[in-house]
Amino acid sequence: MERIYFDNAATTSLDPAVLEAMLPFMTEKFGNPSSIYSYGRESRLGIENARKSVAKILNAHPGEIFFTSGGTESSNTAINAAINDLGCKHIISSPIEHHATLHTIEHLHHSKGIALSYVRLLPSGHIDIDHLRELLQQSTERCLVTLMHANNEIGNLLDIHAVGKLCQEFDAIFHSDTVQTVGHYPFDLRNTPVHFITAAGHKFHGPKGVGILYINEDVKITPYIQGGSQERNMRAGTENLYGIVGFAKALELATAEYEAHSTHINSVRMYMAEQLLQHIPSVSFNGDLYGRSLYTVLNVAFPKTEKTEMILFNLDINGICASGGSACTSGANAGSHVISTIKNNPDEVAVRFSFSKHNTKTEVDKVVEKLKELI
Repeated sequence: MERIYFDNAATTSLDPAVLEAMLPFMTEKFGNPSSIYSYGRESRLGIENARKSVAKILNAHPGEIFFTSGGTESSNTAINAAINDLGCKHIISSPIEHHATLHTIEHLHHSKGIALSYVRLLPSGHIDIDHLRELLQQSTERCLVTLMHANNEIGNLLDIHAVGKLCQEFDAIFHSDTVQTVGHYPFDLRNTPVHFITAAGHKFHGPKGVGILYINEDVKITPYIQGGSQERNMRAGTENLYGIVGFAKALELATAEYEAHSTHINSVRMYMAEQLLQHIPSVSFNGDLYGRSLYTVLNVAFPKTEKTEMILFNLDINGICASGGSACTSGANAGSHVISTIKNNPDEVAVRFSFSKHNTKTEVDKVVEKLKELI
């Protein structure tokens, strides 16, 4: 049975060119990057070239790019640093962040008594920027604002510049979880008012288990992971050498192909939305589909029936991969905290379809055909 993979927001396939760039570092170039002999220097060079490449693409300074194990570690590091090193005593976030952010701020709130506020959401799922201003205005302590650039479940895009300017006005630290947007949109960090952003290689056809944390050069923090002097004393532990090389290569490819791929992927997504409206009675969409949204994500609300409650399982049995929320929670089947926050409609079942450069309209036709049968 042919498999149709519509869960690219969870992870993407590794690009063959990325694997090719990684292979030498898995075989003959195996030296420890911290060793001083030529084998080690070769590995060190692989890492530093990757750092320069990533910095150039994001228009940052190489000294602002730190390699990590992925988005979760990067967000944990930034949020803890804001509290421990940057004097933030009040965290402002939203109830629909990724759990890497939500669980971290809840932990700090309970364990350290850090004040925690959630910005109101508009019915579309976007944040209420006027309410954010109010929260910043009312705070007597220095704030950390942590808001994701694009929501991983509904795809809503934040106006990162507007939020950044607001944070500047109130001397707040701004962390943005950009895991769904790095590798999918151009970044210009020199001209973006943000202190920390995060990325994960596996969201744009790179390897799993590697990511970055961008730390603006004006910000001085202490390491979150203690031990060796790797990553300029900022992250101890032998570097994920081939992961780092793969991350940079994947970002280079994604950047080179951005125009073509974003256009193609968005056309597949909008075609699917159109076909669903045409063929599935009373279907609707979660988030701001026709406004500011991620071109890779389509979150569909099906009317709840005995048939739609089992929809993910039935799609899976038919070789179609989709998810109910984020991949991190899909196994638990606890429902989505994002959907229940913005909609909380017990009569609907949410399914996230997310696309990559490999998906086609033919696949969409097959999935819609299958959905008609199942529903």
